[in-house]
Amino acid sequence: MTSREFRPHRVAVLALDGLLPFELGIPHRIFGRPRDARGRHLYEVVTCSVRPPGPVETDADFTVHVTHGPEALATADTVIVPASHERGPVHDEGRLTDDLAAALARIRPGTRLASICTGVYVLAAAGYLDGRPVTTHWAHAEHLQRMFPRIRVDADVLFVDDGDVLTSAGVAAGIDLCLHMVRRDFGTAVANEVARSTVVPPHRDGGQAQYIHRPVPDPQLATTAAARAWALTRLHEPIQLRDMAGREAMSVRTFTRRFREEVGVSPGQWLTRQRVERARHLLESTGLSMDQVAREAGFGTAQSMRQHLLQTLGVTPTAYRRTFRAASGI
Repeated sequence: MTSREFRPHRVAVLALDGLLPFELGIPHRIFGRPRDARGRHLYEVVTCSVRPPGPVETDADFTVHVTHGPEALATADTVIVPASHERGPVHDEGRLTDDLAAALARIRPGTRLASICTGVYVLAAAGYLDGRPVTTHWAHAEHLQRMFPRIRVDADVLFVDDGDVLTSAGVAAGIDLCLHMVRRDFGTAVANEVARSTVVPPHRDGGQAQYIHRPVPDPQLATTAAARAWALTRLHEPIQLRDMAGREAMSVRTFTRRFREEVGVSPGQWLTRQRVERARHLLESTGLSMDQVAREAGFGTAQSMRQHLLQTLGVTPTAYRRTFRAASGI
């Protein structure tokens, strides 16, 4: 891409009355960091309102002044709706307020849409989510499903990527979602650098299950953290469940239960995800053959790796490498 052709990906963040300031700031923090090899910002982030420029109420003791009106939505490549207090400008019967409906009508077909926490109510009320899998804060999941029975709510994940529509769970899960979009757009290396500068993990283990209130466990009970750390250094080797359980001196049954409680997924699901992330890194940053990448990531064969990447990322290893090695200039 020449300098004349370069245009950053434009992200419009829709600030609604009653917004939660933390969630509003997430897209600016995450998308404001990535730069290319020439130091150019890969994203342009603008905040807009459904009204002409002016103050927008928050759920705190201050307002924010937004300098863009709804016209900014018409120029966006991605539109993000952060959380606002409760359901924000969505009526009890699931209808949008008139000004919000008019603002959303400005979004161009094909624009990527995303929500953080209860921002999902806006996308659902606008009809963007019918028939799609979505998530939101676990405390609102049942209500969201009742209000919009045509969507499929999964309360046990941090975010859902359904292609052109993405939704996240509550609060800090918005960071996970935005990092995922950076990873999808520009690769693991760029997303990892953003995570480092933001002082957050590039990929959090598990889903929302680990954050739902439970009785406080006995502090004397063992955890599975050491087994996970041990496995991460041996992803290229065959790892059996009994091996991980043995690291913690637990039975397989006890280890599996504790692992799910702490991480939110099964040990097998967690291992697969770590191996996919390892394969992504190798595909982006090395010239190893597909067979070599598969062995280093612990998939054994290129065909096995291909199946897992297709299932997880929706692309083949060859297509993934073509996209992200070219973007990194390797």
